[in-house]
Amino acid sequence: MEEKERLELESFIQELESHKGRHTELISVYAPAGSNLNAVIKQLEQEKSTASNIKSKTTRKNVMDSLEKLTRHLRLYKKIPQNGLAIFCGNISKKEGEQQIEIRVIEPPLELHTKLYRCDQTFLLEPLKDMLKAKEVYGLMVIDREEATIGLLEGKSIKTLRRLTSGVPGKQKKGGQSAARFARIREGIVKEFYKRTAEAIKGEFFGMPRLGGLLIGGPGPSKEDFLKEGQLVTALREKILAVKDIGYADEFGLELLVEASRDVLAKEAITKEKELLQKFFMLLGKEQEKVAYGVEKVKKALQAGAVEHLLISTSADKDLIVEMEKHAKSIGAEVTLVSTQTEEGLQFKNIGGIGAFLRFTVA
Repeated sequence: MEEKERLELESFIQELESHKGRHTELISVYAPAGSNLNAVIKQLEQEKSTASNIKSKTTRKNVMDSLEKLTRHLRLYKKIPQNGLAIFCGNISKKEGEQQIEIRVIEPPLELHTKLYRCDQTFLLEPLKDMLKAKEVYGLMVIDREEATIGLLEGKSIKTLRRLTSGVPGKQKKGGQSAARFARIREGIVKEFYKRTAEAIKGEFFGMPRLGGLLIGGPGPSKEDFLKEGQLVTALREKILAVKDIGYADEFGLELLVEASRDVLAKEAITKEKELLQKFFMLLGKEQEKVAYGVEKVKKALQAGAVEHLLISTSADKDLIVEMEKHAKSIGAEVTLVSTQTEEGLQFKNIGGIGAFLRFTVA
């Protein structure tokens, strides 16, 4: 996700959060990547029958009108966009008895996997919010002697980047010297395949700014053989977080690899957060001029362009988070949302939940 896309998504979410229906009349529709447009439209047509049973005449009319507006808008598309589609519609008027049916549509910057229809007093935004949590990406690779699949994990989205095949021929049935010679040829092809795969990984991930680590998997000893024979560059070898035994080396294998690595990924995120906050508290105690904390002091540092890395607790006011994050990104500062799941995170929350590492001292 590009920074511009992130800011646009944050703004979109913030605007939708500002609306609350007087009754259960705000509709959220998520159509995942690859879903059938006609099937989505058909579901909304069916929902009209359900909505016709709503007891309140006003609520019934608002929901029916919203569904009609949604289906009309969807018919403007030839198919669901590549990353999916999220559509929100309902009566957002703040005056009782007044109708203001508005529709908001977004083609997400990351691939959407959620299929959902919801009619409630608020718009359902969690699938979009999950995309904003993807601060780092992780390289994925599953391999056996015949194929390898390289992918990328961003948030909850898994994207296949490349597939490679070894071209290893089937086992020779003849005995004697010909069988031994054939086995040597096969082993040579496999080793060359491992080297090609290592080069492909380098091409995809070497120098990637937000790469948090690599996850490697595959059936049997192939993954270990790859690490031994593939000549993976040291900078990427040092990024390997886990090597998992996975039964497949295709796209499904990527999904299994991520599932098997959930504990590693969770520990990695928590560890990085703890280290970051420990550094912040250390400077706060010994070299206070290198950090700032509290809303006013951090805002002053942002205005001076002095913030290098902004820290914001997830417990902070949402409007404040969006405002300060935008300001930080406008001056090229890094931004980290700090959870309250660790002792350090709770301590950070208790001192205001807003802090920053500084580029230079602010008077």
